[in-house]
Formats: sequence, C-alpha cells, structure tokens
Amino acid sequence: MIHGEITPELVRQGLQRARYLTTPRVETVLYLALVLEKPLLIEGPAGAGKTEIGKVMAATLKTDLVRLQCYEGLDEAKALYEWNYQKQLLRVQADRAQDLSWDEVTQHIFSREYLLERPLLRAVTTGHKVVLLIDEVDKADEEFEAFLLEVLSEFQVSIPEIGTIRAQHRPAVVLTSNRAREISEALKRRCLYLYLDFPGLDIEREIIRRRFRSWASACATRSRAS
Repeated sequence: MIHGEITPELVRQGLQRARYLTTPRVETVLYLALVLEKPLLIEGPAGAGKTEIGKVMAATLKTDLVRLQCYEGLDEAKALYEWNYQKQLLRVQADRAQDLSWDEVTQHIFSREYLLERPLLRAVTTGHKVVLLIDEVDKADEEFEAFLLEVLSEFQVSIPEIGTIRAQHRPAVVLTSNRAREISEALKRRCLYLYLDFPGLDIEREIIRRRFRSWASACATRSRAS
C-alpha cells in the first residue's frame, strides 16, 4: 500500500480483516500516523492490546513487522547492529595469508557483509516500507530512549566504519508503553499519542466470539484438508 492509497476506510477494513475490534478514535489515530508518517506512542495497561496494533498495522499495509522488544539494559548493539566478529576473524586470517595490507583487510571486514542487523537497522535498510514495533519502551533505560530520538527523527543510522545509512522507505513506527516509568517529553513530541485501556465487558465478549469463530474455521479447514 503506497502513501496515496491510505484512507480512513482502508484502515477500517484492515482492522476488520485482522478481526481487531476497535473504536473510531483508534481508527483515526492509526490513519493519521500513517498519512503523516509519524511514530505512534501507545500507552496503557499490560494486556490492553497495544502490541496487537503493531501487528494489525503490518497486516493492513501487507508488509513485514520488525519488532524490537525493550528491556532493562538494552543498548545500541542489541537494537541497532553488531559486527560478526567470528566471520571478521576468518576473513582477516584469509587476507593476511595472501599478504594483503591492513588497509585492504579493513576494507573487507568493515563492510555491510559483516554486519549483524538488529531490528532498528533492519527497519531502515529493508527495501520496502515495514512496520517497526518498539515494544515496552518504558522498560529500556533513559539513555537508550535518548538514542532513539535520532532514529525516529531522521530515520537514519550512523555507523563509524561505513557512514550514514538512510531509510529509502520510511517505516511506520509503533511504540508501546505500560507506563512503568514516564516517557520523556522529547520522545512524546515526535509521536502521535494514543491511550488504550481495557475494553468493556461487551467488547471483550465480542473479541472472544470472533476469536472462537476464527479458530473453529481454521479447524474445519484442516479437517477437510486431511
């Protein structure tokens, strides 16, 4: 789905196809996040359906979901990229055996071939638009949250040995938070905001009914296939 094709009706239909029971308010915020190409920050209690919105958005756009699960101690290396040290070492040994200079060796080992892409870099380098789900960002340290600002502002990644890599296709970004701690104002200013609470009894009943109907249909299909 390209930018010009995104309409409120298409967002609504995408949610319906994914059997995600929602409200006009949620549909409007999702639509605005897509057409404005702004990150969407969703806060609310655990189990309210925040993560599911990222999955539904990917299904609506018919694209890949790239998920970064946040936790205490998460750093750039785990979220962005690491060098494949074992592969680099093998290349160094092979190059030195051929009497190559150190400059020639470094040109080999510090190239894209030896990068281990983590979720943030993968979302930037993928050759098509993806949905980047940054899940439970409130569990990450404030230092990591500050690091996210560059990525979410410019959708580019700086790798000293290679240079700056810019996204050819700006990813759709969903951040979720259980409000374990307050998210910084700097990050909030870069996002559209949605608070998602637990659904009422009637909506929960309808969710269960739809899930059961989907499960029963899948079982019937498998039974006929066997």
